Amino acid sequence: MLRKIVKNTGFLYIRMLLIMAVSLYTSRVVLLTLGINDYGIYSVVGGVVSLLSFFNSAMSSATQRFLSYDIGLQNYSRLRDTFNATLIIHVLIAVAIFFLAETFGMWFLKTKLVIPPMRMEAAEWVLHFSILSFSVNVMQVPFNAIIIAREKMEIYAAMSIFEVLLKLAIVYVLQMENFDKLKLYSVLFFIVSLLIAAIYRIYCFINLKETRYKFFYNKEYFVTLISYSGWNLFGNLASVAKGQGVNIVLNIFSGPALNAAYGIMLQVQGNVTSFSTNFQLAANPQIIKSFAQNNIEECKNLIFKSSKYSFFLMMIIISPVIINVKFILTLWLGTPPQYTEEFIILCLINTLVDCISGPLMTGAQATGKIKWYQITVGCLVFLNLPFSYLLLASDANPTSIFYLSIFLSIISLNFRLFFLKNNLGISILSFYREVILKIVLISLSIYTLYFVLFHKLGTESNNATTIIKTVLIMTISVVSILVLGLDNDEKKTIKKAMFRKFILNDKA
Repeated sequence: MLRKIVKNTGFLYIRMLLIMAVSLYTSRVVLLTLGINDYGIYSVVGGVVSLLSFFNSAMSSATQRFLSYDIGLQNYSRLRDTFNATLIIHVLIAVAIFFLAETFGMWFLKTKLVIPPMRMEAAEWVLHFSILSFSVNVMQVPFNAIIIAREKMEIYAAMSIFEVLLKLAIVYVLQMENFDKLKLYSVLFFIVSLLIAAIYRIYCFINLKETRYKFFYNKEYFVTLISYSGWNLFGNLASVAKGQGVNIVLNIFSGPALNAAYGIMLQVQGNVTSFSTNFQLAANPQIIKSFAQNNIEECKNLIFKSSKYSFFLMMIIISPVIINVKFILTLWLGTPPQYTEEFIILCLINTLVDCISGPLMTGAQATGKIKWYQITVGCLVFLNLPFSYLLLASDANPTSIFYLSIFLSIISLNFRLFFLKNNLGISILSFYREVILKIVLISLSIYTLYFVLFHKLGTESNNATTIIKTVLIMTISVVSILVLGLDNDEKKTIKKAMFRKFILNDKA
């Protein structure tokens, strides 16, 4: 099981590295081509559409859970029924979001957002095509979910790479054409979404027989799916409020320039978090399948290890980004918007906390007992929106919203542990001893050792010192994780893997 997770993670990491390289390049060119204001407009108007994504996110979680659960039970007849039921529901969600976004979204755009009058028409184009792109992506969810549940990560990786290459082509066209850049960008993005969705459907139809549509209606089963999704609804609404809701609040108080900084932060966060997301994406189906097979101890073991390894992977990548963020932004964007540096550092710290919670969320979803989990944790996450509004309304520094988010993420982590203790039998004390304590010790050792050595490198930022600092902190991170983060069995497993990889291969 662990070998399969590692193999699937490998496919996802190849995907991630290529996507990251292209995304960093395209975001730089798009920012320079559109300009700070238009980039901020695209970020915040797209965020208005994303506000409605909680409908889709709630059903998406249910789709992934039920498909993986059916595969875990090897009930392939019900798997086809589940796929067809979720497809019908997602089509209905797409239609509902389309009409809600075209009415509520247009009203909100014209009456609440701070958009320069001469760019209002372009903003309306962005809204319309963002809605179309989003609707296509909603109907795509069951196809992505079945590929992940079937653990066809090589296909998922290949399609993601193809998608990012198409987005690279968008940048080329954007620079060549004289048409309004912001309007053209939104149209081309929609075309890419449509093409990717079509290819996914063709692959699934040919290779996965359960995706060949056959009308299915069972009132009791639909009620089960929708009821499960209903409790997910509030949790996903809270996540959207934390992300895009706060982005809109920033627009109300500070205008599109600050949205540009927030959009760049989201770009960095998306690329960096893919390191832990890829591992969790490979591990999540195994967590759910273990629970479905009533292998509770294996399920809990996967949750513990996934939380710990996700943090380790993130720490290795985030540490050099944090210490070199100013140099990276200057090299990448030239002159980034105000507050971009501070937003990125605080957001990445928050991401480190949240990546510990990822497997806990999957564990909660696996049990199916999510009513009070979503109500409690959802309320905590949702507090980001009203409290951020109050902070900005009182003229607090914009960075204060991230300190708030970090605090609420820590509180939410502990509540997730409490619910898994009751529903899955996880020991909170064991989790703190085996996961949290090791994370704290590693974090302290990394930054203590780094700052002891840092003064010898000076504060000047150039290519040479950046490379030295990056190698230094990554080396310290890896050594600290190997020494302090792994138990004896994990160290033995790594030694055996290295022995097979290098010693036996050399003899062959």
